[in-house]
Amino acid sequence: MSDLHDLCRLTTRPITQKHYITDLKYYLSNGIPATYTLEEAANFEAGIEDDVLSSTTTPLHLICRSIPLDASDAEKDVILEMMAELFSWGAGWNLVDDEGNTPGDVLFKRGFRGSEYYNALLEMMQQGDVPMLVEETEEEKSKREAEEAQEKKIAEEAERRRQEEINDPAATQETYLKTKLEYRDGALITKDNKDGVMMDWEHDLMQAGCDTIFKSVDELAKDDDDLKEVSILNIGFGMGIIDTMIQAKNPTRHFISEAHPDVLAKLKEDGWYEKSNVTILEGRWQDTLPELLNQGIFFNGIYYDTFSEEYSDMLDLYDLIVGLLKPSGIFSSLTVLVLIDRSFMTFTKKIVEIDLNNYGMDVKYTELETPKTTTHMNMMVKTILSGRISIGLIGDVRHISILRFVLCDWWVKL
Repeated sequence: MSDLHDLCRLTTRPITQKHYITDLKYYLSNGIPATYTLEEAANFEAGIEDDVLSSTTTPLHLICRSIPLDASDAEKDVILEMMAELFSWGAGWNLVDDEGNTPGDVLFKRGFRGSEYYNALLEMMQQGDVPMLVEETEEEKSKREAEEAQEKKIAEEAERRRQEEINDPAATQETYLKTKLEYRDGALITKDNKDGVMMDWEHDLMQAGCDTIFKSVDELAKDDDDLKEVSILNIGFGMGIIDTMIQAKNPTRHFISEAHPDVLAKLKEDGWYEKSNVTILEGRWQDTLPELLNQGIFFNGIYYDTFSEEYSDMLDLYDLIVGLLKPSGIFSSLTVLVLIDRSFMTFTKKIVEIDLNNYGMDVKYTELETPKTTTHMNMMVKTILSGRISIGLIGDVRHISILRFVLCDWWVKL
């Protein structure tokens, strides 16, 4: 263990700037990396070189483990300054310690969620990589360039292998739309790989989404015009779970946007084209929704749950949604955000809030129970690992309804 690690254990009280900040700056400015791990120090002491590390317990981990519960305000300021100093020298927020935790995980498990330490960590994460405060030496520059060249080589090899693999329907929408699907045993899956596109255990999620968009009618309608013609748009039919729920509400007009040919065939087979209040928009929403804007069609509620689209697609969708919603309309949606750990989950939620704030929207969250199921567990796990998030907004009121499924947690924002 190095002197830097000893310092970050915060064993000397009170925690003063004179002792801790002065010594921390000394160690970092004299070449000890901000990411120097306990494992590296142990290997050095044992005379082990170039050993692959099974974990990376950094000084930032040690600080997060050692923050006193009874720290005074003055001590809190010093601890926050230590965290900022480490970040300014390149401390990593996503490294995992010998207990399998990131620094954010450590704070979360110790009950510091929402504390000044946790919020400071999120702000530092949001700022991204911070440049080093000292210029590189020639040796450091040469080492960095060699590492970058190796990383490039690895990336090129990974891309080569990716190109050789069978096309993954979840990779791009173009690939997905060419992939054969089949409905089987309460699920919509890809025919060859058996990947889950939608499963019947999503019923509760769809019910929450349906209930949310109809709040525009039941609770938020401002005048008779909002109620005279209730129009609902669903983007992505899947198994028709939420569309069946929408039909049960008997809206005046019910639009369904669907692009996959096998799902369109299912719509025809099940008689959706013959329903008097249903309009099927065949094709990608990127192509069909702009025409609705041109026609001056406005909706009380819009729901979005497609397959093989990313958050960047959501940003494009927002531009259309704000023009399609009635003043009291509600939008609820699903897309993919990969969630690494609890601190990163909080971070991604913050990014979503920032983006939605640009549209004049407010964001709040409420937790939902995980659906209990013993069927289609393989496909359920695949869907869980994709990290699905639902984001909703209410027209001029600018409230947000977010449904989030994160490993074993459902999140809803109303």
